[in-house]
Formats: sequence, structure tokens, C-alpha cells
Amino acid sequence: MGNQLHLTYFFLLLSVIATGSAGRAYAHPGFNKLFVFGDSYVDTGNWETGSPWNEPYGITYPGKPAGHFSDGRVFSEFIAAWMGIKPPTPYKFRGGRPTEHGMNFAYGGTGVFDTLNSKPNMTAQIGLFEQVLEEKLYTQDDLKDSIALVSASGNDYNAYISKGGSLLGMPGFVISVVNQLRSNLQRLHNLGVKKVVVMGIQPLGCLPQFTMPDSYEKCNDTANLAATFHNILLTAAVEELKLESGQSAFVRLDMYDAFMSAIKKHEDETGTSELQDTLRPCCTAITSEYFCGDVRNGEKKYNVCTDPKSAFFWDSFHPTQAGWHEIYSVLRSSIENPFRREFWGSF
Repeated sequence: MGNQLHLTYFFLLLSVIATGSAGRAYAHPGFNKLFVFGDSYVDTGNWETGSPWNEPYGITYPGKPAGHFSDGRVFSEFIAAWMGIKPPTPYKFRGGRPTEHGMNFAYGGTGVFDTLNSKPNMTAQIGLFEQVLEEKLYTQDDLKDSIALVSASGNDYNAYISKGGSLLGMPGFVISVVNQLRSNLQRLHNLGVKKVVVMGIQPLGCLPQFTMPDSYEKCNDTANLAATFHNILLTAAVEELKLESGQSAFVRLDMYDAFMSAIKKHEDETGTSELQDTLRPCCTAITSEYFCGDVRNGEKKYNVCTDPKSAFFWDSFHPTQAGWHEIYSVLRSSIENPFRREFWGSF
């Protein structure tokens, strides 16, 4: 009778896990707080003014500008949904919104180092996180049930070129960026965060900013080469951290392959035969001196496509909500697998 009971429990458990992949909690047991660091790919409202708070941003969700660098949800919100929690409150709103699901410290336009704006870089964002911990808003037990999501999507390299950096010096700069990123990941884990998930860099040369000179017809190989070098170094850094920690505390997401696979999937599903249709953003400025959401003297200096839900890119740098959903769908198994292994290891 006892063996039969155990067998029944075992198959019940299998059933729960099988259905849990489409549900809320079983691929990621015990993780109920998300702390977010980085840039516009994960920022949900810390940027005080500018594009993400202007129309047409937020046109798909929530139907008005809400501080997201897209027409709707950004990547961190898909991760929160996968965890079965609400998106964590932006740091800027910590005094007036619930914080039980974690906190978002990301600021659009920032990097590992200082970039072209004065917002807190990643090191400073982790400093803000430390201050929150000192205020006892979260306990060490809370952190044991938490995930840190870290995005460094290339603003450092944009700033490097804009400040007159040479292509010859780029490899050395990439090394310095990844070394500092590695230190930041280690710091988050040392603070008590159970799982640290870092996003690799997407194919920079396929962003509309780089494909526009070629009428959105092809990706820029030079920019993609820099992204590839960054990702090779980041992969090695994460593996080193895993060995040093003696546990699977660090997870790297392959954003490069996810973007490329999602772009191909988008072409197949929309029936587009030319790469141009996928690489062209939904929201475009009327000339190069303006940008999406730009209004001068009451006159809009941008155009928006008829159906943002059918576009992959929203503006010169960011995917649409639909684009992010396709990217998340490609990545889902690589997100779930480390947590599933941890789940089975607990029995």
C-alpha cells in the first residue's frame, strides 16, 4: 500500500510539472521576487521624461505612454509573467507602489559604465539596491527566493563610438566592459540573490539604427562582430563564476541567437520574403534629425505603422511587444532548464 501511494504521488508530480510549463510556478519553484538591473530593454518606468513617456510609446499596452521603451511590454515583464508574479515596481515609484514582487533598478540608455546620459550606470544601480537592503525592505530570506535579471544591451559601445573611440581600441574596451559586468554579477550574488540571470548582447548590426543606411535590407557585419566578441567573453565569464561559486547560481541568456531565430520566425509567420520588412521599425522619424515620439511646435516628426503587433522592431533600437514575445518564446526553454534541474535536485 505504501509503495502504491508513493507511485501515485510520483505520477501526480509528473503531471503537475508537465502542466506547470504553461502555468505559473513549477519550472521556477520558490522564486517570487525579481530584481532588475540594466537599460531600456528591461526598464519599466525609471526614466523620468522623454520618449517612453510620450506618444506613441505604450500604444499597444497599456494603451498610453508608461515609461516603457516599446509599444508595450518589455523583456523583464515577460520574465515576471513566467515567474507568475507582477512586474516589479520601478525604483522611482518605490514609495507609492507595492514592492513585494521585487524592484526594477534599470534606467534606459545606461550601461555597465557611464554612457551619454547622467542616469545611474549598472554599478550605481546595484548601489541603490544595497541601500534598499540596508533599509530592511527585503530580508536575506527574501533574497534566497529571488532572481536578478541583468541587461547590458550595448549602450557602452554606442557611447564609446560617439565619444571618438576607435575600432582598433574596441576589443580592449569590450574586455573592460565584460570584466566589469562579471564583477557586477558576482556582487549581486554576494549580496544574497539566489539566481543571477544575465542577458547576452543581441545582434547589434541588425538593429534598425545600423540597418537604416542600407534601407533596412541587411545587417551590419562589423557591429555584429563586436556583439559576438562580447558574447564569447561573457560566456567564459559566466562559466568561471559557476565554477567559483560551486553552484548553478548564474545563467546566461543567448540574446544573439534568440533575436536571429525570432527574426526568422517573424519572417515565416508574416509571410515576408524580404529581410527589409522585418528590420524596418514600426515607428520612424520623418528625417534623421528626429526620432520616434518627437514633437516640435506641436507637430509630430514621426510616423507609426498601421499594425504594431505585426512589426518586429518598434523604433531604432527596441523590439515591439510582439517582437519581445517572439524572443522570449525562443528563450523559454533555456530560461526554464536551470530552474527545472534545481527543482529535481531538491527531491
